[in-house]
Amino acid sequence: MTYKTKIGLNENIVAALCYVGFWITGIIFLLIEQENKFVRFHAMQSLIVFLPLSLIIFFIAWVPYVGWVIADFMGFPSMMIMVLFAFMAYRGMKFKIPFVGKYAYKLIYE
Repeated sequence: MTYKTKIGLNENIVAALCYVGFWITGIIFLLIEQENKFVRFHAMQSLIVFLPLSLIIFFIAWVPYVGWVIADFMGFPSMMIMVLFAFMAYRGMKFKIPFVGKYAYKLIYE
């Protein structure tokens, strides 16, 4: 059974959208959706995973000569992870990413 969210979409669609824009949509849905804990969990998990990952890739790209190559090779797996997480959230799964998921769950549900 899926529930509606504040923006009128089903919660599994909004949870998947939390991952599509990496950490930016995580922040947006944390601010918009105040009541649906399923969406808030996925938004928090997206924020905790993709913000540090984006910063790491950004700073690695500044390394002279090889930084942009390494950043490109890190960007593709990040996109694959994003697609996988969005698909799993769309299926209605409340999966916990190792280390991060437990912290996100604690922040939202407790």
